[in-house]
Amino acid sequence: MGTLNMLGLAKRVNARFLITSTSEVYGDPLQHPQTESYWGNVNPIGVRSCYDEGKRTAETLTMDYHRGLKLEVRIARIFNTYGPRMGIDDGRVVSNFVTQALRKEPMTVYGDGHQTRSFQFVSDLVEGLMRLMEGDHVGPFNLGNPGEFTMIELAKVVQETIDRNAKIVFRPNTEDDPHKRKPDITRAKKLLGWEPTVSLREGLPLMVKDFRQRLSGADTEAGGSNVAQTEI
Repeated sequence: MGTLNMLGLAKRVNARFLITSTSEVYGDPLQHPQTESYWGNVNPIGVRSCYDEGKRTAETLTMDYHRGLKLEVRIARIFNTYGPRMGIDDGRVVSNFVTQALRKEPMTVYGDGHQTRSFQFVSDLVEGLMRLMEGDHVGPFNLGNPGEFTMIELAKVVQETIDRNAKIVFRPNTEDDPHKRKPDITRAKKLLGWEPTVSLREGLPLMVKDFRQRLSGADTEAGGSNVAQTEI
């Protein structure tokens, strides 16, 4: 409904409309890496389908407005993105691992840890979105870093960056968790002149620095609050 409302607004004011879709439209893909022409493999009644199908429907609405009402639109399919200013407890795997390692808690890996994801730094994503909006091509475009890591490999990079002694624990996997995820960005390279430039090992320390500062600030505030309560 939010997408539909914004499409109506864009039509009324004659604005160019960007839909930030997701790699989740590919579901648990049978094609690897995923190209924009791949229609996906989504369980429509699965526990995570509200997100997958919501984004797929948003793309459908966007293209309907483009074809039927001549609205100028752009479609970006965003793959896993990380960087400073992420929510500390947003539940995403990179922020989870970083927060857990900084708090001296075990990093939680769901399943056997061999499922893969591709991680792009936030500045690369912003550059891709700007080129998409300033260009002449509707899309969809995969915006992601083709560097592919298993969850265990990601956890080890976090260990190397924060604490080599950080523990890793395994928990049962969630239902319908995609086994593989890697963008084919050939189209973005060709039509947008875009590709990511920041590797995971380059970008992760920048995120860790930000998280460390915010977590230490939160701990200080919590400590100050406890002192005040004790004094009262």
